[in-house]
Amino acid sequence: MLRALIPLSSVKSVPRSIEFYQKLGFRVRNTVNADGASEPTWASLYGDGAELMIGRAKETADASQKPVLFYLYCDDVVAKREELIRAGIAVGPMQYPFYSPGGEFRVEDPDGYEIWIT
Repeated sequence: MLRALIPLSSVKSVPRSIEFYQKLGFRVRNTVNADGASEPTWASLYGDGAELMIGRAKETADASQKPVLFYLYCDDVVAKREELIRAGIAVGPMQYPFYSPGGEFRVEDPDGYEIWIT
């Protein structure tokens, strides 16, 4: 039986992505510096019920070539948006589509991955 599905996102800089995802509320579970690298080349991140792995791309990461986006769920979307604004993250406007009556908004990670917070 499967128990989890954890996405792995290819990024240009693992430390830069760690910093960004920490502002979203993730914490670092583990990092790896492969082949004697001076900074992490892979990291496992977690939040309350959410997990994400990030790894340095072998070539330049181009999010437009990866048809994936992430949905993060939280209890108070408006408060989370305000928190991210205070943390210096560019956030999109609040939207209230039929499938998300509590609202949602969009952010982009440093590599251009689309993240919808709802």
